[in-house]
Amino acid sequence: MQINELVQAAHQNAVAKGWWEEDRSFGEIIALIHSEASEALEDHRNGHEPSEIWYERKIAEPPSFYTVKKARYATDKPCGIHSELADICIRVFDACGRYGIDLEAAIEEKMTYNATRPQRHGGKKL
Repeated sequence: MQINELVQAAHQNAVAKGWWEEDRSFGEIIALIHSEASEALEDHRNGHEPSEIWYERKIAEPPSFYTVKKARYATDKPCGIHSELADICIRVFDACGRYGIDLEAAIEEKMTYNATRPQRHGGKKL
């Protein structure tokens, strides 16, 4: 899939799951993107490596979960920093779908501009 196809798929899924039955403010959308980044940071703070993957499996009703190292079922929830980074992208894709943003063109334009910037522009250490 191309980026704009992923944008449409993410947004259509969010609409189908009812997340756009009431309009959200742009601030709320940005806060949701930020919350996914915070979840990735929390996984890091809890000692997980960026490449570490585990799964939560629903085993009973009401919902309760236990953790496994390998997905065995389509309903196993992927967990870890990789999953939170994917969630950031999915939220960004959904937002771009909502606002009609051509994300693919925006990324290409910004990467072209970034290539013209000096090394470690701004002089920041972090």
